[in-house]
This record gives sequence, structure tokens and C-alpha cells, in this order.
Amino acid sequence: MDLIEKKDGVPSASKLSKLGVTAVGYTAAGIGLFVLQFFARFRGLGIIVGAIVCLLGIGSLISKDQADKKAGFFITAAGALALLSKIPFLAPFAGTLLSIGAVGLLALGIVNGIKFIFGLKKRS
Repeated sequence: MDLIEKKDGVPSASKLSKLGVTAVGYTAAGIGLFVLQFFARFRGLGIIVGAIVCLLGIGSLISKDQADKKAGFFITAAGALALLSKIPFLAPFAGTLLSIGAVGLLALGIVNGIKFIFGLKKRS
């Protein structure tokens, strides 16, 4: 589904703004996962940061807003992976999943950012 609805070849402002917010959100989440992965490498700090991220995710899961629940699920999963990375035989698996998630989110952010920029150029 194309996020940009066009009327006479010009993207709609509401769809374009949603695309820009999505691009920023994906990029920030990807960077956040890289930061989480960095902190997870330290013994005590990794456990503390992983637990805090898990609790933040659980807090979002309790929300009534569907978007918050979706984000809360992924935040909780990221925190759980950070905690699992402290278990020696699960560390490579958890670290790999965090890396894949971070790269994927950054890629989605870049793609949506490019679509946003091209949409802005079409509007001007």
C-alpha cells in the first residue's frame, strides 16, 4: 500500500506528514536498539538497562491505545533480548536478533525518509 495518496500528482499533506513521522520513529528506534545492544555488553549495566526497557514496554502494553500496545510489545521484546544476552549460551542469538532489528529499523527509516523527501519535492 502506498502511503502517499496523490491528487493530481501531488501527495496529500496528511499522508506526507505521517510518512515523515514514521521515518523519524523507525530511525530513532533503530538507533535505540544499537544503544541498547551497546549497554547489554556490560555485565551489571546490561541487566539493569534490559530490565528498565522491559518495564517500559510492559507499561506501554497496559495502555488502551492500540499503537502503544504494538510499540510496547517490541520494546518488551528488545528488553527481554538484552536480558537474554546475559545468559552465555543465548548471548549470540539475542545479540544477532538485536542487530538485525536495529539494521532493519534503520533501513525502514531511511526508505521512508527518502519517500518523504521525494514527496516534499513533488509538493513544491
